[in-house]
Amino acid sequence: MKVAIASDHKGYHLKTALINYLIKKGYEVLDLGTDSVISTDYPKFAFILCEAINNKEADFGIAICGTGIGISIACNKVKGIRCAKVDNVKEAKLTRMDNNANVLALNGSMLNFRAKDIVDVFLTTPFSNGERHIKRLKMIEDYEGGNSGEH
Repeated sequence: MKVAIASDHKGYHLKTALINYLIKKGYEVLDLGTDSVISTDYPKFAFILCEAINNKEADFGIAICGTGIGISIACNKVKGIRCAKVDNVKEAKLTRMDNNANVLALNGSMLNFRAKDIVDVFLTTPFSNGERHIKRLKMIEDYEGGNSGEH
């Protein structure tokens, strides 16, 4: 399995720790930047990461910024990306099972051991293929604005 990973400056240290961890676990890792703690713009790295996922250069993505929120918002602007900002293993499991998320967003100040546990669960949990989840994902994918259907 190949995992793409990108961060802004506030996620650089966690990104580096996760790259080392993933390589030791046998994953192929695509490091898409940033390469330092010098201030940079998280949307740039979100878009690079998401394009790599959409171009099938990686199976999953990990996006990291100061809170994980901004980079997740940017990732979700890219068609075909389902990015979830996750804070614990339960959320990591459910976002894979129910939402078939293909990008995980993390808070750059998260403790390494906690981030590793979350990444492990995210990368090993399969999508449930439940009918209701497939229906909901199709609703999201097909939405083009305007009429949102029933209220």
